[in-house]
Amino acid sequence: MARKPRAPNATEKKHIMNVLDIGCIVCRSIGYGNRPAEIHHPYSRTYPDTHLNVIPLCFEHHRAGGDTSPFISRHPYKKRFIAAYGDEESLLAKVNDLLIN
Repeated sequence: MARKPRAPNATEKKHIMNVLDIGCIVCRSIGYGNRPAEIHHPYSRTYPDTHLNVIPLCFEHHRAGGDTSPFISRHPYKKRFIAAYGDEESLLAKVNDLLIN
């Protein structure tokens, strides 16, 4: 039986809000500044700590469906997205560095 996604707890909600304050990590990296973001879960939302491992992406980079630069969308163009901006682990590392510093 498949696990059901779990809603974030208070600590996770605070973390998510801090991540959203960063703005889109891709836009920030390519020089588009601090554009408003939505949360992308690189790991299944059923995994433990999934809400503590999130990436802020603007609508265009997250799910708008664009397949050309500068706004290649993660959904549904994962391979193009990774080739252009890096894999999700490297983006997550950038997010975590910004949160620490």
